[in-house]
Amino acid sequence: MNRCSIHEKDRHLRVISDIAGIDVPPRIQRNQPRKIALIPIHNVQLLKQMDLTLPALQRSANEMRIDIIRMLHAAGSGHPGGSLSLIDILTVLFFRYVKRSPDNVADPDRHRFVLSKGHGVPALYAVLARSGVIPHEDLLTLRKVDSYLQGHPHNRSLPAVEASTGSLGQGLSIAQGMAMTAKLDGKPYKVYCVTGDGETQEGQTWEALLSAAHFKLDNLIVLLDYNKGQIDGPTNDILNLEPLAAKLQAFNWDVQEIDGHDIGAIDAALTRAQEEAGKPHYIIAHTVKGKGVSFMEHPTEWHGKAPNNAEADAAIKEIEALLT
Repeated sequence: MNRCSIHEKDRHLRVISDIAGIDVPPRIQRNQPRKIALIPIHNVQLLKQMDLTLPALQRSANEMRIDIIRMLHAAGSGHPGGSLSLIDILTVLFFRYVKRSPDNVADPDRHRFVLSKGHGVPALYAVLARSGVIPHEDLLTLRKVDSYLQGHPHNRSLPAVEASTGSLGQGLSIAQGMAMTAKLDGKPYKVYCVTGDGETQEGQTWEALLSAAHFKLDNLIVLLDYNKGQIDGPTNDILNLEPLAAKLQAFNWDVQEIDGHDIGAIDAALTRAQEEAGKPHYIIAHTVKGKGVSFMEHPTEWHGKAPNNAEADAAIKEIEALLT
C-alpha cells in the first residue's frame, strides 16, 4: 500500500488547518479556555538526545503530565484520569523498549504498540512528540476539527499509530494478530499492548487471552493500566476482575504485578518479559486515576472531563512542584 510519510501528512494537515481556521465548536468547550503555552520546544529532547536513566525518565513523565493537562485544556474535552495514570508506563515503554523515532515509523521490523484503551491517547501523543515523531507544538491541536491528533488513536490520520482504537475490548485482539504475524513471518519484533481495566470486562478480551496462550505468543507483552476506575464507577463494583492474576495464570500467561508509577518496577518487569519464553506476558500495573494532580486522583468525575482555566492552572502548579 502506498502510504505517505508522517511528515508529508503533517504538511498536508497544516495547510488544511491554516486554510480552514476551524476550532472546536464552543458548545463542547468549558469556560472557553484561554491558551496556555506548552513547555518551549527547545526544552524537549528527542530520543537520541534523551537521558534515559530512571530518574530522568520520571522527570520526563511529569513534564508530559503538564503536556496532557495543556492539551485537554485547549481541547475543552477529553480524558485526563486515564491519561495521567498511563504516562509513567508509556514513558518507560517507549523510550527504553519500543524506541519509536521518525526514522523507524514505517520500518517493517519495528516493535509494534497498540493502545487498546484509546481514550488515553493524550499520553501517547505526548510521548510521540517527545520522540520527535510529531511536532511538539501540534499537541495543542488535540481534538480540533481537521487536526490529525484525534480524540482516539486513528491510523489513517497518523501512521505512527499502529491501530485505530477506542471501541474498547478490541485492541488485544489486534495486538495478538500482529504477534502471530511476526511468528509466521519469522520476524524478531515484539508487540506491546496497553489495556484498561474497564475494557478487560469484555468477552472479546478473554477470547484473545485464551488464544494468545494457546499459540504461545511469547512476543506479545500486555500491560494493564489498572487504575480501578471506569466511566460508570469503581471497576470492581461494576464487574469484579479479581482474582485477576490467578485467572491469567490459569490461562497460561506469564504474569507480573507491579506499581505502575514506579519507573524502576516498570522497567524491571519489561526486561523480564523479554527473557521469559513460551508464554505471552501480562503485566498488571496498579495505577491511580489522575495521578499527579491531587483533585483528579481517584474520582470517576475526571474520567472524561477537561479542566477549566482555574483547574488547569492548579493542576500544572501541582505537577511543576514535582519537577523542583
